[in-house]
Amino acid sequence: MSLDRAHRSPIAKLLTAFFEPEIRAWHGAQPIGMVFWGYGVFVSSILIFLFVCAFHDDHIILQHVMQFCFAAYTIWILVSVWRCAANAFPFWGVLARWLTVAWAGNTALVLLFLQLDLLARYLGP
Repeated sequence: MSLDRAHRSPIAKLLTAFFEPEIRAWHGAQPIGMVFWGYGVFVSSILIFLFVCAFHDDHIILQHVMQFCFAAYTIWILVSVWRCAANAFPFWGVLARWLTVAWAGNTALVLLFLQLDLLARYLGP
């Protein structure tokens, strides 16, 4: 055990153990299929569903929180897929990287326009 891990608090140790798969993905040590399909597609679909529910119920604060979470998640998944793509067959790794970059660009534009819409609602007609 490294000296750094020996001096961590019990909460830090628990969080590290709980998020170990995500930390391994961030470092590029997970299979690309699990990261791309499990985290990239499945989890982002859940986040989108939660945002749509907040949008439908007109919860403006929750919409802001979900946009921030989705932006942070997009950065994490982009880095994780990029790093884990090195573990895949070259064709699939390159394809996963380009699809994730396109998805991140799309997410950035969608979040920008959703934020502009929320600002317009704040400012009124």
